[in-house]
Amino acid sequence: MTRAQFDTLCAAHPGAVLSCPGELDAWKIGGKMFACFGHTDQRATNDDHAVVRCADTEMARMLIETGAAGKPAYFRGAWVRLDLASLDESEAAHRIAVSYDTIRAGLTKKMQATLPAAARRDLEAL
Repeated sequence: MTRAQFDTLCAAHPGAVLSCPGELDAWKIGGKMFACFGHTDQRATNDDHAVVRCADTEMARMLIETGAAGKPAYFRGAWVRLDLASLDESEAAHRIAVSYDTIRAGLTKKMQATLPAAARRDLEAL
């Protein structure tokens, strides 16, 4: 999977915005990050992996322990690193959807009301 393909999957979510604050290229919903790419230095992005959030720390731990994801630098808890070279599109779409839904659900009701309608998905099914 390429960075462009990953970005396309992120952009498909209602209200998703690509923000580039300097250290990270981050996909956000309601001002909160749900996926990002880190920079290796001031000039180049590290496009070989992305970081997304899982629904809980147990899922993140399981993905890391089985080798399906890696432990990201500078992130703790339910965040995981996805290596794009070994990531297929359906798995990427799933991981992005879980991350997006988890972050969106954590926004205040007031913020959620300002966002475009989201696709109806059951987080537990993801």
